[in-house]
Amino acid sequence: MELWHNPRCSKSRAAKAALDEAGVEYTERRYLDEPPTADELDAVLKRIGAEPWDVARLNEPVAKELGLRNLEHDRSRWIEIMVANPVLIQRPIVLTGETAVVARDDASVRKALDGR
Repeated sequence: MELWHNPRCSKSRAAKAALDEAGVEYTERRYLDEPPTADELDAVLKRIGAEPWDVARLNEPVAKELGLRNLEHDRSRWIEIMVANPVLIQRPIVLTGETAVVARDDASVRKALDGR
């Protein structure tokens, strides 16, 4: 199990606390400090079952600067942008086995725990 985590984010801290409370072993990846590669992000998106624009943080200043809301939905281009600007990746993401979830609420964290 792996947690893509930003400790400054309350949702991310809550997911980390839930994993700790459940007593599961996981690796914490502070993805802003250790951004994923394009291949890693592509694989995680496939595990989530989402496109990059589905998990992009469009209210971030850099998203506005890049005009992401109006950017053509070209998967590889979006992945490239998100890898270069990892703050655009929705958080937290919990990876388990063959699946992954954006764990922004208790139900999503439970889904991740059930998918172990």
